[in-house]
Amino acid sequence: MATAILLQPTTPLDYHRIISPDLVIPSDPQISIPVGIIACQRKYTDPNWSFLRQTNEAELCTVVQPPPGDKKKSGKKAVSAPVLPEEPILHVQLHDTVIFPEGGGQPTDIGTVTIKADGSSWQVLQAKRHGGHAVHYIRLKDGDVEAAVRAFSPGAEVTVALGDEGYERRYDHMSMHTSQHLLSALLETRLNIPTLSWSLTSYPSPCYIELPRGMSPDEILSIQTEANRLVFEGRKVHVEVDELTHEQERSNDVAKTETGRAIGKALPDDYRGGIKRVIVIDGVDRNPCCGTHLPSIHNLQLFLIPHTEALSRASTTTARLYFLAGPRLITYLTSTQSIVAQAASTLSCGPPLVPERLSQVVEERKRADKRVGDLEGELAEHIARSLLDQSSKTTQEENTKCAASHLHRIDDGTNALSFLSSIALSIANQAGEHLGGRPYLFVLSSSPSTQTQTSSSTVLVIGSDEKSVKQVGDSLKAKLGIKGGGKGLRWSGKWTGVWKATKENAVIAEVLNDVQK
Repeated sequence: MATAILLQPTTPLDYHRIISPDLVIPSDPQISIPVGIIACQRKYTDPNWSFLRQTNEAELCTVVQPPPGDKKKSGKKAVSAPVLPEEPILHVQLHDTVIFPEGGGQPTDIGTVTIKADGSSWQVLQAKRHGGHAVHYIRLKDGDVEAAVRAFSPGAEVTVALGDEGYERRYDHMSMHTSQHLLSALLETRLNIPTLSWSLTSYPSPCYIELPRGMSPDEILSIQTEANRLVFEGRKVHVEVDELTHEQERSNDVAKTETGRAIGKALPDDYRGGIKRVIVIDGVDRNPCCGTHLPSIHNLQLFLIPHTEALSRASTTTARLYFLAGPRLITYLTSTQSIVAQAASTLSCGPPLVPERLSQVVEERKRADKRVGDLEGELAEHIARSLLDQSSKTTQEENTKCAASHLHRIDDGTNALSFLSSIALSIANQAGEHLGGRPYLFVLSSSPSTQTQTSSSTVLVIGSDEKSVKQVGDSLKAKLGIKGGGKGLRWSGKWTGVWKATKENAVIAEVLNDVQK
């Protein structure tokens, strides 16, 4: 019986191309290969990453104690570098490495370094470029600094590997980075829209590129269609490296738009690698880049979120276009399908009918909200009328100078203040009819039906005299600790805790009595 044998994918022989006849990759293990031609930039990561287990020699080892509070602020554009522990970190520079150091908008790899002599494995938390060389940030074992320094003494032979987690992270980064090159190239050549910057966000969020203007749905669809046509053709990707002259290394010239806005970034000021590296997508794009890339775009179906997000700054307005490809696209489709299926189950319909059924639900909710609003308005008028009648009767019987009263309600609505305001408005509209021009002062309050020590109650004070309203508000602040304020004939605030009629209502009654004296 025939047996299928799956051959391991390998890096194409023409993937990494050295253009300069004088550029040679150092073979002496005592010489650190500069960033630009290190192993992770020369070879594509295959699923078995067998060739990525590479024997090197440690060249330089130092222990660094991070300064207290030295943490970058997180944000949408922040590179998704792992957070370093607040403890000493080992900085190790090797002859060569398969762990990519953060740069070019691409986050760092993670992985392990294994000491050949004793087989001990050390975790690489991240890697960064120091000048022109990659430095590995290695976690110490049990905080033993001396043991770490001995293990990585100069000349120690080590094996570097990404591991399963590191491989998945790298493959995601390559997928999104190569997709960004394809997307930016098509926007530039087809629509004359330059890419100002881009962000490789944390998995599985969509990445984005920043553009000088927004795009219409038709423009977005046309770019997506063209990109996927090239993907289906399986256009190849390769890397060209050349020597970087001293003048080029020091140049900070950056292409700019007609308005003077910078496009992309120049070489970092501290780069000393001496390598000029260009990523080429056959027949589509040539772009300087230090990141890692796939050898082909054949499996990078590209999906663009069909709208752009406008960003307004001091003098310019830009837009973000979000995109997905590779593993992120699969995750996005899986998640979206799950959401649609859950929505269909909730709405008791098939997935294709979700938009129609959802529109019906929204319209029904609008009509229900209108009915509730109308009924609340009628109820507010009824409550106001009852309160005014009762206050008018009490004022006449007790011969007080002001119609004053307190009403407390139980309300589990999402906006208790809104309903109390409706009652207040109805009181103001009906006061003349029911009180015959006499002054009035009312405290309206509401609490949820179930209360805890963190529950919030709403208090609203209204009246016909600004001075009396302010006096009541200040007294409630002082005696109940209500936080609030007001202006004119209205004062409102919030009270936290369990509202008790025997306590809080009694205090309000006392405050109103003081005002009437």
